[in-house]
Amino acid sequence: MSISSDEVNFLVYRYLQESGFSHSAFTFGIESHISQSNINGALVPPAALISIIQKGLQYVEAEISINEDGSVLDNGFDSLSLIDAVMPDVISSRKSELTRQAAANTNNTSKVDGANANGDDVALNSLQANHTETMELDGGVEIPASKATVLRGHESEVFICAWNPCNDLLASGSGDSTARIWNLSENNNSPHQLVLRHCIREGGQDVPSNKDVTSLDWNCDGTLLATGSYDGYARIWSTDGRLVSTLGQHKGPIFALKWNKKGNYILSAGVDKTTIIWDAQSGECKQQFPFHSAPALDVDWCSNVCFASCSTDQCIHVCKLGSDRPIKTFQGHTNEVNAIKWDPTGTMLASCSDDMTLKIWSMKQECCVHDLQAHNKEIYTIKWSPHNPNTPLMLASASFDSTVRLWDVDRGICIHTLTKHQEPVYSVAFSPDGKYLASGSFDKCVHIWSTQTGTLVHSYRGTGGIFEVCWNSRGDKVGASASDGSVCVLDLRK
Repeated sequence: MSISSDEVNFLVYRYLQESGFSHSAFTFGIESHISQSNINGALVPPAALISIIQKGLQYVEAEISINEDGSVLDNGFDSLSLIDAVMPDVISSRKSELTRQAAANTNNTSKVDGANANGDDVALNSLQANHTETMELDGGVEIPASKATVLRGHESEVFICAWNPCNDLLASGSGDSTARIWNLSENNNSPHQLVLRHCIREGGQDVPSNKDVTSLDWNCDGTLLATGSYDGYARIWSTDGRLVSTLGQHKGPIFALKWNKKGNYILSAGVDKTTIIWDAQSGECKQQFPFHSAPALDVDWCSNVCFASCSTDQCIHVCKLGSDRPIKTFQGHTNEVNAIKWDPTGTMLASCSDDMTLKIWSMKQECCVHDLQAHNKEIYTIKWSPHNPNTPLMLASASFDSTVRLWDVDRGICIHTLTKHQEPVYSVAFSPDGKYLASGSFDKCVHIWSTQTGTLVHSYRGTGGIFEVCWNSRGDKVGASASDGSVCVLDLRK
């Protein structure tokens, strides 16, 4: 068996994506011409690079374990590390020492049998994340399997999911170049799925784009779903899975897209450093905003015609339809800005960055209102609590340091640090009443917390790393999408 450089490049590219290094993955993909390879990404299983390296280590360990006469040597390796495997001199000297010890112990009848000859216990320590032990879930909070519906159909990682705002339709988007709409209405025991295939025109016919679906958003009345893709196109779909419109103006992958509240415009952000407002009715570009000097990563509407955008250029621009310059620019982050969100009243803008800080901005001043520093790794995403006159406004932040933090923004303080996750946290979502927060991590767990006390109230362990969590409009179901291609729905009704 041999492996080509194209295949190695694709495995590295997929590993970077799965590890959450989406921007590094994009850059690597461009430089290594991933899009020009003929590898079908849908056929590459999750964690393929890790799996191949692990099998290689098993082979090396087995090789070390066999003496020249074919007998098994007690190799003394509880776990062969990657560093051991790529340092043959160290391996050789350790093998010589083990051989000498084995000879000295020939008469010892209590010799350990076949220590690790099959290599099943190999641990790839140097490639594992911060925490290797599996956290035991508290039996009192664990969601039973009977309350979880696992939806299978996607052939690759499911990066995103979102509930329809008006009914129990769950949309999901995947690396298999499809989005899917799952019907989870009350009387539906085996949810039906609609497959929204993302195709491009080639030679006069539609062929699969073979590109990841990166973003999706329902319009406010739940009649249309918009998707963004690595193929550079935004698309609008009806709830019955019909392609309504294709929006093509970006030169390269779309990283984010959002409907405005009115439902007449869609906003998108792309690697081409621009943001675009689209007319949802005609599918035409209303205005393209070329203000960033590097890929635009996220966008969020402030009103029906005004929005903010952030970028790897460390800047945040506030723009308005019809204006040929940003109406405000916020600068202060020292690394790429991953996500931005306006508060429910549209007066404060929160941003989070790879610089490990969370900042709160106001249109009334130039510098940030709060510079919130507590996380010790990159902050991947943020969410505001829903508007509720009876409870103070909160902001949740999810970080690669495996924690979630809840902030009292008025006072600029962290009120709860949620620490049960074991690996990077990719997603957080408040319940519609603001009483609970769901979080999803690459440790395969969905945790649901009380926002008042910060205590863990429900927990579910899935079968893949969790990329996204979301609540339905009634607040009794949580959807979660995962790295192994599964989508899970947790029923929180008593």
